[in-house]
Amino acid sequence: MALHLPTFFTRLGSAIVFSLIMMAGLLWHNSAFVLLTGFIMILCMREYFIILKKIFLPEKVLATWASYTILIPSILALTAMSIFLFVPEQMAWAVACCSIAVVLVVIGFLASMLSQQACFGMWAKYVSAIVYILLPMVLLLWLRKISLVIPVALILMIWMNDTMAYLVGSFIGKTPFSKISPKKTWEGTVGGVLLTLIGAAVWGYFSPHYRMIDWMALALCAAIAGTIGDLFESKLKRMADVKDSGTMMPGHGGALDRFDSLLIATPFAFAYAINFMPPILIVVF
Repeated sequence: MALHLPTFFTRLGSAIVFSLIMMAGLLWHNSAFVLLTGFIMILCMREYFIILKKIFLPEKVLATWASYTILIPSILALTAMSIFLFVPEQMAWAVACCSIAVVLVVIGFLASMLSQQACFGMWAKYVSAIVYILLPMVLLLWLRKISLVIPVALILMIWMNDTMAYLVGSFIGKTPFSKISPKKTWEGTVGGVLLTLIGAAVWGYFSPHYRMIDWMALALCAAIAGTIGDLFESKLKRMADVKDSGTMMPGHGGALDRFDSLLIATPFAFAYAINFMPPILIVVF
């Protein structure tokens, strides 16, 4: 795959704008990051339900009104769970359990309004949206509670892996990586992982926070789990017979195209951070 400069610069420009917005939300204030996370979740869920409707259109399970109604309890749940950033952990767990219960009750109510045949399908699709999109957004908030530098590093590592994999694959990529995403190559994928690990090692060497091995573990989450997230979303698009999930970002497509890696990488990064990276308070603005 030869490097196409106009496409590369379009993708690079969009990625820089995206990164600046994410960094501003992370570094400014807790409430700003909650709002940004909620906005991303709304965009991703909207595109996800559009894709599901294209895939399962013959079943007529996802009516338009029902698809978008789930956004309301999801937003409420995310808002409630954002209390993770402001209250002790014990209270946060209670709020989280109550929020999940509310979401499941609303899903059950919506499903009961459909036919018995469609009820299970609607449950499955809504619960998949909670696991695939809502849960990672909540865990991203919690990562910020552990330490501001963790979500910052995770987002930068995902961006670096995507960029390096694209560049390496453009110059030396010859071996197809997967039929799901024909443009990906083994050379580009491995190159992206290795260069991201090197970048994380350099970050860890100079960073006063945590160990080098911690940052390299997060880099593996960003590179490997992030690639899986990209392939998963590509599979969804192939099943729906669409090129992009949306048109929000030039060169990248929609919100789901941009955040597919983050959605899968965040739970893995959270699992590592919660066990091996103790909380560090960093005040910025």
